[in-house]
Amino acid sequence: MIKLQHTTDELIAMLRLQHVPNIGDVMAKRLIAHCGSPSAIFEAKRNQLLQIDGIGTHTIKYLFDAEHLEAAEKELLFITSNNVEWTYFEDADYPQYLKHCIDSPILLFRKGNVNLEGRKLISVVGTRKITSYGTAFCERFIADIAPLNPVIVSGFAYGVDICIQREAVKQGLQTIGCLAHGLNQIYPKSHAKYQADVCKNGGFYTEFWSTSSPERENFLKRNRIIAGMSEATLVVESAEKGGSLVTADIANSYNRDVFAVPGRTSDTYSLGCNNLIKQQKAHILTSAADLIYILDWDLEEPRDKAIQKQLFVDLDHTEQAIYSYLQQNGKQLLDSVALSCKIPIFKASSTLLAMEMKGVIRPLPGKLFEAI
Repeated sequence: MIKLQHTTDELIAMLRLQHVPNIGDVMAKRLIAHCGSPSAIFEAKRNQLLQIDGIGTHTIKYLFDAEHLEAAEKELLFITSNNVEWTYFEDADYPQYLKHCIDSPILLFRKGNVNLEGRKLISVVGTRKITSYGTAFCERFIADIAPLNPVIVSGFAYGVDICIQREAVKQGLQTIGCLAHGLNQIYPKSHAKYQADVCKNGGFYTEFWSTSSPERENFLKRNRIIAGMSEATLVVESAEKGGSLVTADIANSYNRDVFAVPGRTSDTYSLGCNNLIKQQKAHILTSAADLIYILDWDLEEPRDKAIQKQLFVDLDHTEQAIYSYLQQNGKQLLDSVALSCKIPIFKASSTLLAMEMKGVIRPLPGKLFEAI
């Protein structure tokens, strides 16, 4: 994609605007729309700015405070001396899904080898205290979705984040870490060893300056970028409360699809996911096939065969027989499945339930079933 050419003065104006504490991204965009560009804001007469809804004399006083210009000039020095890449919210290379979010950052910084053009993006989040159940699911999910070559977005934090991103690297998928601090550091420090692999095929995004540290409020703010960058958000594991549930709520507010991996009711780190499903805030997801179907992701023929081959791996003899029957005959009643496959109806019922959990068939109204 072609990037718009911005002058140094425009970049300084963007940075100044970002630095004003009582002007959020929504108000910043309103100012830019009214004045025509970031630099035009600081050339406008104060009476002109007062005409903008929500702008008062107090806000304007902060806007023209000299400290914001000084801070912007210092950050510009960091950007230029460290070859930091950046993108403005109206640029062609700004993440397209994020561009549609009203509160998306006016300016994003990045590093790595990011290429989002024409790509499918899925955000994956979850608890920092991932269990063996969550780890196994991440491994299986990435292996199954790899033929579609999606971009995996996460937060590069402990637990589900780093697990899903490491699996993406192993499968050669592009992965993006959304950071809660500037590009001059990596948090947690123990994840610095994974930084080069992520940058090789993917990279990092942040709205935070080199002066920002990984404070709690930054992580909460960062969550909207994770939710906004992708077509959908998947919650792998979560306790009853947690940051990943905040991300899911934000994704819902953006009218994006949310998926959650179910777990046992007695498992602490499945409570959050189970509640999302129970409250109809998320689709139940038992395999990559669920996501592919609900998002209506089209597959090219070779990739379709690869996905199907992976889906068949876990089918036993009875399940394979039922799947083949449904694939050949379309939607069928439970009785028809049992009769045609020569299986007792009680066994057919339990087998169909197991296959539904594996994501290879789906139930339909009228007690019908069909193959995915």
